[in-house]
Amino acid sequence: MLCDPRFCLTPCGTRRKKIVDHFPHVEVPLPTPSKDEVLIKLEAASLNPFDWKILHYVGTDIAGEVIEVGRSVRKFKPGDKVVALVSPFSGGGLAEFAVAKESITASRPSETSASESASLPVAGLTALQAITKTIGIKLDGSGERKNVLITAASGGVGHYAIQLAKLGNTHVTATCGARNIELVKSLGADEVIDYKTPDGAALKSPSGKKYDAVIHCAVGFPWSTFEPNLTLNGKVVDITPSSASMLTFALKKITFSKKQLVPLFLLPKSEDLQYLIDLVKEGKLKTVLDSKYPLTKAEDAWAKSIDGHATGKIIIEF
Repeated sequence: MLCDPRFCLTPCGTRRKKIVDHFPHVEVPLPTPSKDEVLIKLEAASLNPFDWKILHYVGTDIAGEVIEVGRSVRKFKPGDKVVALVSPFSGGGLAEFAVAKESITASRPSETSASESASLPVAGLTALQAITKTIGIKLDGSGERKNVLITAASGGVGHYAIQLAKLGNTHVTATCGARNIELVKSLGADEVIDYKTPDGAALKSPSGKKYDAVIHCAVGFPWSTFEPNLTLNGKVVDITPSSASMLTFALKKITFSKKQLVPLFLLPKSEDLQYLIDLVKEGKLKTVLDSKYPLTKAEDAWAKSIDGHATGKIIIEF
């Protein structure tokens, strides 16, 4: 069996090249699922910035075939094709086999590829939670019309957020680099801003609209940049909250500000993951694949993710 990064024997540094060389290639026992887990033979996995930021526990998004189930598992059986979110506390999504909780595993129909499905867990669920639970957009198109800004809209979370937001009653403004403007438009964005322009840096809508909500998928941008662009009750959902954003969140709460910054912490559920897979099957949600790598080139995929300019998702195939 290939190296499982959970068994790294050497402390990892922050160098951007050859990071995977820090992980020794060792034989590890085949995992045994506990009573509420399934053992999955992997077909594809996807990388997220979350993976390289914590370094030791590589890979949480996986797709593959169920090999064995725990004694209390009822939804799955050996031979089922699934997509799952491996626990971020154990990782192991870049090994040939992995275990996942039944509660964060969903069925994968034959119409959806392993690569496309493996892209969904972290990025897709983050976008879904931000839009439906934090902002309150109804994806059946009902509800009051909202103006939404999505930053870093060509990235993993951003490209899903555009598509999901447009299922609701929304006007979407998006930021991205110049090379991805046409792609972001094709995903449904009503307005697109090059983030390197003055208006992009100021997050100003080309049509002068104020934002009811911002899904902030980029890094940086102080509160002072967001505030003048928000409606009276505008909300900024920060998917990568920093210490500065947490401080802003607290200050806005204790001062009873109508404009809020809300840090998002993903709470994955299998029913939400199944919902996303069904949208893919119905042609209402698609994955933009930046690149695919064989498992033997995982270090190249890792470096591409750290570079921070991926368009859509980076996939590792087994």
